[in-house]
Amino acid sequence: MRIGMPMAYSGGFTETVEQLVDYERAGLDVVHVPEAYSFDSVSQLGFLAARTTTVEIAAGILNIYSRTPALLAMTAAGLDYVSGGRFVLGLGASGPQVVEGFHGLPYHAPLARTREVASICRAVWRRERVVHDGPLYHLPLTKEQGGSGVGKPLKLINHPVRERVPMVLAALGPKNVALAAELFEGWEPIFYYPEGAEDAFGDALEAGLSRRDATLGPLQIVVDTHVAVTENDEDREAAMQQVREHLALYVGGMGSRGKNFYNDLARRYGFEDAADTIQDLFLDGRKAEAAAAVPDALVDGVSMIGPKNWIKERVEAFAATGVTTLNAKPLAPTHERRVADIATLKEVGA
Repeated sequence: MRIGMPMAYSGGFTETVEQLVDYERAGLDVVHVPEAYSFDSVSQLGFLAARTTTVEIAAGILNIYSRTPALLAMTAAGLDYVSGGRFVLGLGASGPQVVEGFHGLPYHAPLARTREVASICRAVWRRERVVHDGPLYHLPLTKEQGGSGVGKPLKLINHPVRERVPMVLAALGPKNVALAAELFEGWEPIFYYPEGAEDAFGDALEAGLSRRDATLGPLQIVVDTHVAVTENDEDREAAMQQVREHLALYVGGMGSRGKNFYNDLARRYGFEDAADTIQDLFLDGRKAEAAAAVPDALVDGVSMIGPKNWIKERVEAFAATGVTTLNAKPLAPTHERRVADIATLKEVGA
């Protein structure tokens, strides 16, 4: 089992990067740098490439709307170059709140857009002269399509370190999950609940895998989770409370009543009544009550909080459903304990 960790900034960016070396020594395989409507992640990924030696650096994630497909490909090739072939391109459709609210772009045709982005990126990395005529992207853009008529097919000037940079698609909905299984090296779901994974994702994964090109290799499944190795009841409850609040924010507040992908996922896991209650409380401004309404079964299921033997059981449960990488946020209150928890996770997952 590979162990990843999302980049956190408690203590400051420079301090966090300096501490990342300790996680490298503890066996961390990959660090994921998020980007929503924050500082861009590309500048930070480049900085990480210069300060690390073995850990992979992953965009977690870049949305497919705010950069053109060619720019995404150029960026990935550049980060793969400065890191010596250690970059992973995490992509996702994000949602209308960010895409329309922050970028001012219509949230339109995410599935078709994702498919075209993947195709164009791979053509760029192969150093082909990029010619693409899809429903959404036209390269070169002709006069009939709104261009000046002087565009011509171009290929990347530089020679990439790798002809194919690994791409991971963050996806939750059935059609997006099927697309990840069909076209991407990896798939990244959030709030992965092994006991409910078959019901939530089984059919979609089967459909996508049936169309998968064998040259992509086995589908890598990268799941987001939280970890705290402890035998202390108070520490365990404090860690679980952090997960409750995190789940309440997403299930309750990341979207409207009619369009919340995370609320839909909780329902697919079998927590329909709880999903309703959490959303109603959160949108009414009763956030503490919303967190309290998150079922313990869901908190325990999507996280790894408890003594070492319990952590080992949860790692085995994730692995049994095909998970290959745990992207685990350590919840311990000190840096030393967080590093130790990552080392334990690596040990029990070996």
